[in-house]
Amino acid sequence: MSFVADLRVVLRGNDFRRLFATRLISQFSDGIFQFGVAGFAFFSPESQTTALQVAAGLAVLLLPYSLLGPFVGVFIDRWSRRQILVVAPIVRGALLLVAAGLVAADVPDPVFYAAALGVLGVNRFFLSALGASLPHVVPPDRLMAANAVTPTSGTVATFVGVGLGFLLREVFGGDDPGVALLLATSGVVFGLSSLMARTMGRDLLGPEYDTNRPQAREAMRNVVVGLVDGARHLLHRRVAVATMGAMAAHRFFYGMATALGIILYRYYFTDGDPDAALRGVGVVVATSGVGYFLAVIITPYATERFTIERWVPIALSASGVLTAALVLPFQEWGLPVAGFVLGVAGQSVKICADTTVQRDVEDIYLGRAFSIYDMLFNGMYVLAAALSAAILPANGKSYLAVVIMAVGYPLAAFAYRIITRQRRSTAPTPTTPR
Repeated sequence: MSFVADLRVVLRGNDFRRLFATRLISQFSDGIFQFGVAGFAFFSPESQTTALQVAAGLAVLLLPYSLLGPFVGVFIDRWSRRQILVVAPIVRGALLLVAAGLVAADVPDPVFYAAALGVLGVNRFFLSALGASLPHVVPPDRLMAANAVTPTSGTVATFVGVGLGFLLREVFGGDDPGVALLLATSGVVFGLSSLMARTMGRDLLGPEYDTNRPQAREAMRNVVVGLVDGARHLLHRRVAVATMGAMAAHRFFYGMATALGIILYRYYFTDGDPDAALRGVGVVVATSGVGYFLAVIITPYATERFTIERWVPIALSASGVLTAALVLPFQEWGLPVAGFVLGVAGQSVKICADTTVQRDVEDIYLGRAFSIYDMLFNGMYVLAAALSAAILPANGKSYLAVVIMAVGYPLAAFAYRIITRQRRSTAPTPTTPR
């Protein structure tokens, strides 16, 4: 299979293996953490979850630290990325232990969310550094293979972590002490990624030295100007921008699907039983994980056969058509299948977006490019949850929400094709690397 061949090729490099292991350990830990937070926020026996609460929880956990993206990019383009990968896991592990203590002490929810926000902020800094580091450990002609293997394998590791979190919840319990033990476990595991990152050379992962680059303090004072500069650089890379836009569109509709699924399982399918709802959502997460992994296998074949510019709209259009067919009957069996479809399509689009950004953006702009990427990735998800809060009924059964997804995906595909066709009419399209 292509995945096995790609993995075999990229694993020949010692430096790639170390970066790859760092990602897998960290994202496995992140899966445990995400499950713990989701169980605490949305499936606690003591809470009555509404669409508004889902939106508020996602906004608290995602939107504020996404707005820190420009500041993150400034430092990723200046500091040793290897050092970021060493220090960030230690900080995050310590914050997770603090969050575990807060849960065990039964502090008010806003205090816990503040600690969780710190954890996720450090994690986004870490993941942005990983994304900007990848071109330094693989040759340019293997970027597509590396992007099929690394971020997607990391996502699969996250799903495995979620699965372990589910099993640990059965052992620890779903009450506050059980959640605290989950968070503490995640913190200890995440700290191990720092040990792996220490095996890489301090200067291995960049950024490259640029004598014309301003000092970090000056850049911090002019961070908005720097972000605009990064965006201006991106605008000259039309395929990269269009693919990032396609990824953002998917995240918006995927956010709507997430809010819809949580409320449907919490009330419409399970009559308010939080444990049954969590098991149902767990099945959807599992099928999505299978879809994410399948994307690793099919995306290199598909982009070689169709090119990135054709495969992205195919994935988006299929998402819209199949989501409508599977979800509109509002039968419980349809959501796990829809989760699988969106897992395949969404991760395919993300692989293409990662590749085009790394391939087309100059190294000194990569940190800022991935910061903008992250802002879109999380901001669109939260925006969708906010819209869901306005339109979802108490039991989650909303034909309007499904229609928005079913129509929106093909419209995003059409917009992407228009933009990339304009690009090809003015300049040759680079060959998809294999």
